[in-house]
Amino acid sequence: MNASLRGTGRQFWVAVRALLILTVALGVVYPLVITAVGQLALPAQANGSPITYQGKVVGSSLIGQSFTDKKGNPLPQWFQARPSAAGTGYDAGASSGSNLGPNNPDLVKAIVERKATIEKVDGASAARIPADAVTASGSGLDPHISPAYALLQADAVATARGISAASVRKLIHEHTQQRDLGFLGEPTVNVLELNIALATMNPAGSK
Repeated sequence: MNASLRGTGRQFWVAVRALLILTVALGVVYPLVITAVGQLALPAQANGSPITYQGKVVGSSLIGQSFTDKKGNPLPQWFQARPSAAGTGYDAGASSGSNLGPNNPDLVKAIVERKATIEKVDGASAARIPADAVTASGSGLDPHISPAYALLQADAVATARGISAASVRKLIHEHTQQRDLGFLGEPTVNVLELNIALATMNPAGSK
């Protein structure tokens, strides 16, 4: 009986020591090491890929933003991002697509309305409007648009800002990110980065 109790007691204290050691190693040391490695090797990525403007963090290069007024109307002096189905728009806590099929009447209606808005704001025909301009991404957080959609907005943005359309198109080309490794994916334009570059331009169209 005493031997059995001693054996049970020994197992208990072995388990307690193992728990304490593993808690410290995996719950404290390991997270600190990984955090230190991240901060030293990839500080921007480890901190959410922040984008700064005039010394302030204004967003992340990984999450899109809306450039609209309080009623949801697009502000013509800014490039517009693609639609978002994440919460009320680009909500990282509610990331999702619309999950609506291509023949869903609600989606069809939304696309028709979005096309009408783009035709009005950008003066573009429906045939020129690319798919990413009227449909949300799978995550609802995509910060990029296609170069075609950016160029579609160039004239309207230039007019709203009183600068040349040529300078705006040049800015788009400068901020076009090519395919990864030269063949993966499609060229894209980060809307927030493009709008920040746009904000630094003077009326003559230069930085």
